[in-house]
Amino acid sequence: MDPASLETLRAVGTHGGVTAAAAVLHLTPSAVSQQLARLQREVGVALTERVGRGLRLTPAGQALAAAAVDVAVALERARAATDAYLARPEGTVRVSSFQSAAQMFLPGLLTRVAAHGGITLECTDEDVAQDDFAALTDRMDIVVAHRPDRSHDWAAGGVPVHVVPLLREPLDVAVPVGHRLAGRVDLRPEDLVDEGWIAVREGFPVATVLAAVATRSGSAPRITHRINDFHVAEAMVAAGHGIALLPRYTSGREPGVRLVPLAGVRAGRRIDALVRVDRAERLVVRHVLAELTALAAEIDGRSREPGEASVQPGG
Repeated sequence: MDPASLETLRAVGTHGGVTAAAAVLHLTPSAVSQQLARLQREVGVALTERVGRGLRLTPAGQALAAAAVDVAVALERARAATDAYLARPEGTVRVSSFQSAAQMFLPGLLTRVAAHGGITLECTDEDVAQDDFAALTDRMDIVVAHRPDRSHDWAAGGVPVHVVPLLREPLDVAVPVGHRLAGRVDLRPEDLVDEGWIAVREGFPVATVLAAVATRSGSAPRITHRINDFHVAEAMVAAGHGIALLPRYTSGREPGVRLVPLAGVRAGRRIDALVRVDRAERLVVRHVLAELTALAAEIDGRSREPGEASVQPGG
């Protein structure tokens, strides 16, 4: 079987159609259809079926796509075996990150990797709903993703991924400096009842944390705006247009905003690096992951309050 055709089958299964798979694979839809047809003739059973305007894998297609993961891992492992004899691994590694983590990690990561020589980083900022992060690994070598404190199965969407925990970032309540709660040492969920919230869209990790705050307070949050860009949300808080949950390490730069820790509810997000299991075998990807993990540990240690215990990011 042709490994390229197996990769095409995987992409169709993950992204739900020929057109979406073609975009990920940088092929034409016609080329994707031809590869699927050739693979189907070779195995002798139907691998895909129509569902409305989309395409999904049959049970036989799903089984073959799952087996294709092992083929891809074996091929990358074989390449890594020879790369190990190079004086230094060379290649391009594509890194995607949601915006606030991109601000936190990408400048330092580029500097660290440049010191090695031979590795080129191609970076992009991309934030998606929580369940869509794993699918990004079809296009990117490393995807920096976030999830609520409560555990989340990144492979729940059917995309097996290698997960590297980076750090836990607390989420604080951002209030205007003249707000009635701005002078508090910390805040409890019941203190926030009837406040107007600037919240992220549903399906994103911080929305899950806000829901937990609301459950603990016994009152549904009064959401007045939906803003996913934390810099915009912080500017709106500074102007007195509501309060927000904001990440501690990359917020609080607006002079008119005070970040107040939450008490009585676990408010934070876990930041992980996701890598497709076959690409995790590439030596250049491993080098970049090692630098990213070291950078995250440095940021975490620098950002914690004196005497504050380190929180293991994978817990």
